[in-house]
Amino acid sequence: MRKKLRHSTLLFCFILITIIVLPLFLVALNVGFDEQQSGPEFFVGVEYAIDNHSVEGCKQLVDRVKNFTNLFVVDSVGITFDKNNLNEVCDYVYDSGLYFMVFFISLHYQQEDGDLVFRYNYYPHMWIAEAKEKYGDKFLGAYAMDEPGGNQLDAGSFQLVKEAENQTEAATTYLEWLYIHINYYLYAKECEGITVLTSDYGLYWFDYKSGYDAVLAEFAWNHSRPLHVALCRGAATVQNKEWGAMVTWTYNDEPYIVSGDELYDDLITAYHNGAKYVVIFNHPDTDYSEYGILMKEHFDALETFWNYVNSNPDKHGTVKAEAAYVLPENFGFGFRNPNDNIWGLWSADTDERTEKIWGDVNQLLDEYGFSLDIVYSDPAFNDDLQRHYDKVFFWNETIN
Repeated sequence: MRKKLRHSTLLFCFILITIIVLPLFLVALNVGFDEQQSGPEFFVGVEYAIDNHSVEGCKQLVDRVKNFTNLFVVDSVGITFDKNNLNEVCDYVYDSGLYFMVFFISLHYQQEDGDLVFRYNYYPHMWIAEAKEKYGDKFLGAYAMDEPGGNQLDAGSFQLVKEAENQTEAATTYLEWLYIHINYYLYAKECEGITVLTSDYGLYWFDYKSGYDAVLAEFAWNHSRPLHVALCRGAATVQNKEWGAMVTWTYNDEPYIVSGDELYDDLITAYHNGAKYVVIFNHPDTDYSEYGILMKEHFDALETFWNYVNSNPDKHGTVKAEAAYVLPENFGFGFRNPNDNIWGLWSADTDERTEKIWGDVNQLLDEYGFSLDIVYSDPAFNDDLQRHYDKVFFWNETIN
C-alpha cells in the first residue's frame, strides 16, 4: 500500500512539475526560435566589388573577415552574371556562417544598334527563390542597382531624368523610372521576403519612395557625416524603412580609403546612430595590397569594432533625432556644398530657396549635431512628422 501511495505521490509530483515547467520551457523555446528567425539587429561587413571576377579572391576576403563580421556583400558582375560562379561563392559565404546580399542590376543592356542583350546566364528572380530556400535567413536579399541618386545628380551612366520642366516633373519621372528598374527585385521581395537595398550619396528620400527597404548613406570623400545621417535616417524614419552606411572611397589615389582610426570612428558613428547595416567597400582590383584597398589597419579597426558591438549591444541607436528640418516637396538638391546642383539639371542659384535652406541646415546641424533629421514635405507622410520628432522646423519659417 505504501509503495502504491509512494508511486501515486511521485506521479502526482511529476505531473505537477510538468504542468509548471513545460509552459516555461515552451516560452523559452519560442523566444529562442523567434530570435533565431528574426536574425541580428545589426549587420556589419565588407563588400567585394570588382569588374573582373575572381571566385578565389572573393573566398580569400571571406576568410579574412569571417571571424569579426556577420555580413558579406557579393558585388562583382563577373560573379553575379554567372550562375555557377555565384553559387560557388554563396555556398562558401554560407558555410562560413555569414549573412549575405548579392548585387544585381537591370536585366538587359542596350547595344549601339538598339538591340537589348540579356546580361545574365540565368533568371535572377528564380535564383533568388532557390537561394532563399537553400540558404534560409542567411540570404538577406538584393543590392539592386547602385547610387541611383548620385547618378542623377552627377549625370552618371544611370541618370534616369535627362530633362524636366520643373522639380515636380523631375521627381515624378525619377520615381517612375527607378521603380521600373528595381520592380523586378521588388517582385522577388514580395514572393520571397527578401530585403532590397542600395547605397547612395544623395536623393535618399526619393530612393525610399521608389520602393527600397534600406539605403546605405555613403561615408565618403569629405561628405559631412551628420548631414548625410540626417538625410538618410530622416527619410528612413518617416517612411518606416531601415537605413545604413557604406564606408567607401575618400581619395582617387593611394590610400583610397580613410585610415584605420577614421574607419573605426565611422563605424561607431553609424552604430550609435542606429544604422541597421554598415558595409565597408573593398575594391580588390588593385595592386595596392593583398586584399584590395583594405590594409591590416582597416581589418584591425573592424575587429576592434566587432568586439565593441558584442560588448555593447545597448549602445546601438543610442543617438536619436530630437528635431527634424522639413524641406520643400520635390526639392532635389545634392547637399554636398552650397553650390551643388538640383536634380542634376539646374544650378543652385536657379532656386531662390537654396541659400536659405543651406543656411538653415548648417545652423541646425551646429545646434543638434547627430540629433537632427532632414525630411521632406510630402502629403503621404506629413501627418507622421509630429509623431516622430519633438521639434519640427519648416524651410519657410525663420530659424532662431
